[in-house]
Amino acid sequence: MLTSLAVATAMVTITVGIHYGGIVGLLVLLRNRPRRRMQNPLLGQGAAILFIVLSLMALHAVEIWLYAGLYYWTGAIADLETALYFSTVSFTTVGYGDIVLEPGWRLVGAIESANGLLLFGWSTAFLTTTIGQLSTLDHQWVERAGESPKS
Repeated sequence: MLTSLAVATAMVTITVGIHYGGIVGLLVLLRNRPRRRMQNPLLGQGAAILFIVLSLMALHAVEIWLYAGLYYWTGAIADLETALYFSTVSFTTVGYGDIVLEPGWRLVGAIESANGLLLFGWSTAFLTTTIGQLSTLDHQWVERAGESPKS
């Protein structure tokens, strides 16, 4: 049990580190994005939101693949496709139960679910906050664009 707990703790540490790095990278990219006067600022906002969503999905995919790789390379699950399926179902907390790990690995699978739940929550909070900030920035831009110059 201590071995599986140590493995699960290491995986949580790695995936949280990856997620943190990915979110910091997204923040840097968003802060440094060009701020041109666009005919339609909503188009720019839409592109930014699409970029954020796809980037967050890529982060989650990397994290899911890491768990799948762990299950496959340690022999906990015999083939990579099944390991990836199990990892996706566990990470997203769907948990169909059609694939069950042997007793020595069950704790890792359960902690993967808790890890996925927290990371999806983090992503959701980041996405919600960022969309709110983008909307505020675009609203301010539209207001400034509508102001007439003072004489």
